[in-house]
Amino acid sequence: MSARPLSVSSPAAQGVDASGIHAFLDALDAAPDIEPHSLMILRHGRLVASGWWAPYAPERPHLLYSLSKSFTATAAGLAAAEGLLDLDDPVISYFPEFEADITDPRSRAMLVRHVASMASGHLAETHDEAFRRDRAEPVRGFLLTPPDRDPGTVFAYNQPATYTLAAIVQRVTGQTLTDYLRPRLFDPLGIGEVAWLQRPPGRDLGFSGLHATTDAIARLGQLYLQDGVWEGRRLLPAAWVAEATRAHISTSDGTAEGAESDWQQGYGFQFWMARHGYRGDGAYGQFCLVLPEYDAVVATTAATERMQDLLNLVWRHLLPAFGPSPLPGGDDERLRERLAGLALPPVPGRAEPPGRAESWSGARFTPAPDEDGTARPRRLTSVVVDGDADGWTLRLDEGGPGLVLRLGDAGWALGTGPVPTAVSGGWRDPDTLGVDVLFLETPHRLSVTCALATRTFTARWHTAPLHGGPLGSLRAPSRDKATPAPGAAPAAR
Repeated sequence: MSARPLSVSSPAAQGVDASGIHAFLDALDAAPDIEPHSLMILRHGRLVASGWWAPYAPERPHLLYSLSKSFTATAAGLAAAEGLLDLDDPVISYFPEFEADITDPRSRAMLVRHVASMASGHLAETHDEAFRRDRAEPVRGFLLTPPDRDPGTVFAYNQPATYTLAAIVQRVTGQTLTDYLRPRLFDPLGIGEVAWLQRPPGRDLGFSGLHATTDAIARLGQLYLQDGVWEGRRLLPAAWVAEATRAHISTSDGTAEGAESDWQQGYGFQFWMARHGYRGDGAYGQFCLVLPEYDAVVATTAATERMQDLLNLVWRHLLPAFGPSPLPGGDDERLRERLAGLALPPVPGRAEPPGRAESWSGARFTPAPDEDGTARPRRLTSVVVDGDADGWTLRLDEGGPGLVLRLGDAGWALGTGPVPTAVSGGWRDPDTLGVDVLFLETPHRLSVTCALATRTFTARWHTAPLHGGPLGSLRAPSRDKATPAPGAAPAAR
């Protein structure tokens, strides 16, 4: 189904000073370590500003990483409202087949509310240990990993806790999270197609792997801001919204520096508390910021390891822009034009090699000997450059069918293959080809440089994929069949 458009208003009509949004955009332009992909701002239930940095686009899904957790929590809230699960039930009660195996008293005392609030009693991430203990059934592996403290007493950001919550929901409903949420959340909110990585096949990953549009992020935030009501219809119990968005466990280290961190304000049910409001939060800057004090929602997708810096820019520039009453609105049209023209800068380079074209056509490049492999795709074994009547292509080989990318004349050239990509760059000199590849349904950019003199290449991720797998997996899962998570590495934040 196609999403119903959100109600749109000018910033000024909703008391938002456009100059504050301009200042936020200026700050993003000046931040070399933050690559923005999209922004949506809602005030008083109206969309007052939205923009996508081309070649990213509003209709394209984006990997949300751990912002997926907030959708998983919403599914748990719906299941609880239907009487299918109880937050005060022991986790083990939903997996009777593991009863004889789980003997640790703390594991047996773990409640659903503990895994919902990252308070399982473990002191650190248990993803690797849980999957090592039982790759076929990570819930069993998690329950076989004894908590260090009593459940409910300590916080640890822990992917198997959310995975277990998701597995409970899918077990009691008999559906994947995606299928369960479709008639209860996605359709009522007007959210279009989404896709979720699965592990094992048939079970949505839960803690990560959801691909959805920025519009979907904004709608989820607005639903929570409205205490679970959408267009006059209650979708979520108000009690669930209140419980999910309050601190159940402290995340503070007690230092003055920690007081300035938005990751040390407490944790709810798969929502982080923040210095302002609360948020769903995904690696590399996928944010759903809910600001009850300002009656506002801010949704972002991005590619940055400096997530606190991105939040600081929101607090510094956008919060002061939210005023108590309508404004004259003199700058609204300029802001609209600016948002419509957002674009990531192209990578410099010539579309043709300056001389020596015959040396480049068909050239194969192997990894540079000084590459340690930590920043490049580990499976990438060779790069082949070729030219034909239509121009030049770059083939990235990983021991199987390669990913073929066509170079454009200028700007970003959109790929035509099954993996949505955009390529920019070209020849820097007769002996050097450098291009950047955006994987458009993810926060990931790969820089590839080929040196003709040595027939070697270097490749570097700007933000490294957290799920592993080949380059061909850097896209939303296929909608016509289940797609397993390619390695199910933990999703940071």
